[in-house]
Amino acid sequence: MTPLKRSGKAVPAKKPVVENVSRAAAIPNRASELIPDSPLVGRVHPSVNVEPRKVGFKPTILLMHYTGMPSCERAIDWLSRPESKVSSHYVIDIDGTITQLVNEGMRAWHAGVSIWRGETDINSSSVGIEIHNPGHGENYCDFPDAQMQSVAALSSEIISRWNIAPEGVLGHSDVAPGRKIDPGEKFDWKCLANIGIGRWVEPEPIDEHICSHSLEPSNDDIAHVQRLLASYGYGLQVNGQLDDKVRDVIRAFQIHFRPQRADGVIDPSTIATVERLIDASNLSPAS
Repeated sequence: MTPLKRSGKAVPAKKPVVENVSRAAAIPNRASELIPDSPLVGRVHPSVNVEPRKVGFKPTILLMHYTGMPSCERAIDWLSRPESKVSSHYVIDIDGTITQLVNEGMRAWHAGVSIWRGETDINSSSVGIEIHNPGHGENYCDFPDAQMQSVAALSSEIISRWNIAPEGVLGHSDVAPGRKIDPGEKFDWKCLANIGIGRWVEPEPIDEHICSHSLEPSNDDIAHVQRLLASYGYGLQVNGQLDDKVRDVIRAFQIHFRPQRADGVIDPSTIATVERLIDASNLSPAS
């Protein structure tokens, strides 16, 4: 992939295209009032699925999704329909075009049932970006350079605007393990982190000869990994027990930070990588 640039080279239209969405006429987010938060926005397509953030909340999370739909136009249409009950602040097409659907100051409906650092109203504490990709299945593909350049440019602005920490740049799978797997193992978190967007550490290489014993990790190893993942923000209790929920969280961590193999197994590579991540983040392990 072409190295990303934090300053961004996404080129917006000189004046964003504001699309007339008649069903938005009775809501605060209607086209006439949805002023783009960024000069990078090329289109405005207001969604009706929007409301004020919970009192006292502001974005501390930048949450990345993929659309999981055949076309970007279908995704934008669905995210703006009342029957969908979903929305997002932004959608980024494969050519890098940025469409805004919800003002950043408002609560979009993109996270669903989720948790991070004990907070369950992730919609009130995040800005959501839907990145067009058909999603897992036969058509799951790499995210093109033009698209990632726009992701980088827009993310840089959002992070600066809301003072979001590197540990707050997350994927949907991080806050909803087991329920969501997007944006998936092909999303280039490393390139974003290289320009100051999000946190990344080099994953410990996978040793095929010693990972098999990790199918039955000790209770101490389980508790150690739970403690580290909980301190980063994942929704886990530290009890030394390995169940489906714990495996889902481990897999979510692997999708983001050890994408070479995301199998939910506590292997030496996973343990070393999560230890490295906590060290890099200057976080104290949860008790």
